[in-house]
Amino acid sequence: MKKITLSLVAVLALGFTANAQTPDVKIGAKAGLNVSNLTNSDASSRTSMHVGAVVEIFVNEKFSIQPELLYSALGAKADALSFDEGRFNFSKETLKLDYITIPVMAKYYIVNGLNVQAGPQFAFNVNSKLASVDVKDDIKTFDFGVNFGAGYELPVGVFFDARYNVGLTKVGKNGGDAKNGVFQLSVGYKF
Repeated sequence: MKKITLSLVAVLALGFTANAQTPDVKIGAKAGLNVSNLTNSDASSRTSMHVGAVVEIFVNEKFSIQPELLYSALGAKADALSFDEGRFNFSKETLKLDYITIPVMAKYYIVNGLNVQAGPQFAFNVNSKLASVDVKDDIKTFDFGVNFGAGYELPVGVFFDARYNVGLTKVGKNGGDAKNGVFQLSVGYKF
């Protein structure tokens, strides 16, 4: 029994020692470019932005979980875009969909600084406009998607991410098959 207890203490001590050699938590901010579109529609991409905070929690030196809180401007442009009876119809306008998003990324570091990442994204619509008309009553308040991407962090804390979000829920409340899709390029700093 004594040998098992000593072995367990030794393994735990080694685990804590190894864990102490990597930073446990990094906090930071990021901002960047969004190129968004509505899938299952004839709309073209809208270029906009995202900005927010990140917290990276290391499980070990190769794997971390990174929840984020972002303001993200999405939407689409079309030669003929209007919203009527739950369906998107197209004329020359821009649909602006603004969300508070909460991506939760699982990150795996391939080599020092270089990572691949994937995880769910929970989004809450805070503003919906078609040209200057408020269409918030026609847009679902919650959006769910999955992110895939890669990133690189410099030793000084500056990081770069490229990510694609596949929307899994329909944007409109009353029909239509349009879903959000967004490609993001980000730059940020963690300390």
